[in-house]
Amino acid sequence: MHRTGLLLAALLACFTTALTKADDVSRALRPVHTYSIVARDSKTGELGVAVQTHYFGVGSRVVWAEPGIGAVATQSFIKTAYGPDGLDLMRSGKTAAEALATLVKADAHADVRQVGMVDATGNVANHTGQKSIAEYCDIAGAEYTVQANLMWKSTVCEAMSQAYESARGDLAERLMFALEAAQGEGGDIRGKQSAALLVVSGDASQAAWDGRIFDLRIEDHKAPLIELRRLLTVARAYRLMSEGDQHMASGDIEKTTAAYRDASALMPDNHELIFWHALTLAAYGQVDESLPLFSKAFAMWPLWRELVQRMPAAGLLPDDAEIMQRIVTVK
Repeated sequence: MHRTGLLLAALLACFTTALTKADDVSRALRPVHTYSIVARDSKTGELGVAVQTHYFGVGSRVVWAEPGIGAVATQSFIKTAYGPDGLDLMRSGKTAAEALATLVKADAHADVRQVGMVDATGNVANHTGQKSIAEYCDIAGAEYTVQANLMWKSTVCEAMSQAYESARGDLAERLMFALEAAQGEGGDIRGKQSAALLVVSGDASQAAWDGRIFDLRIEDHKAPLIELRRLLTVARAYRLMSEGDQHMASGDIEKTTAAYRDASALMPDNHELIFWHALTLAAYGQVDESLPLFSKAFAMWPLWRELVQRMPAAGLLPDDAEIMQRIVTVK
């Protein structure tokens, strides 16, 4: 085993021995040293959490959020239960501070945990155990909190806080600015590997699986924040396409065209976006407008020409031979 791996194994063994002696054999111990931010958008009510670390698949453990309830980042020597349990407590009416205090009080090993929480009204709370690995820090601001441990520099939290407060754009954009500022300050002393961003609606009536505005994860990458920003752009393009579909269904052609145009501007080389734009226009009787888009999609990916012929049977295009002939033969 590599020397670094042996050292980490030895450190974990020490923690495991200490925890076992404390008779907490049901502990949840997982070393996810990292930096993160949780926040609420005061205008939209959206709730979000974002993180980067040098650890595989950080998104499945650290980030938690529920529409209209709250958001949680649980890290350091992680106890994953802080995520779902924190959301449960906030759903029951506790503030972020009350929920976090309840969980910390019940945790025999709170001194190795680091947690940030925000609730649906913008109350925030954080906890950094004194056995977190230096450099560690946390800062609670207006409707957000940042936290970090095992950093190269002690100034990471300050950089995140300043970046978030000065950033413009929606919540996802401001969360990204905070992460990028942390990395610009040196970030994790071990480097970088994975990242995640989760933004949910502020509407508590939405189901957890419907209220996710952005749910992006970079599991293993040499430059996870660059990849996360790329995926955020992709996600924005697909959201615009969905908005275009909704406008088309309600008969608002002007808004439909604007949404599709904006989506294509974000991803001009994505032939699938072009194809479904064309298909939606044709399905709602805008065949003339759809033909240039079909032509472009077919040129970029010839198999779309074959696939489009299957759409009438699926109810996605009119079962009209003349219309299909015009589409299939377009140059």
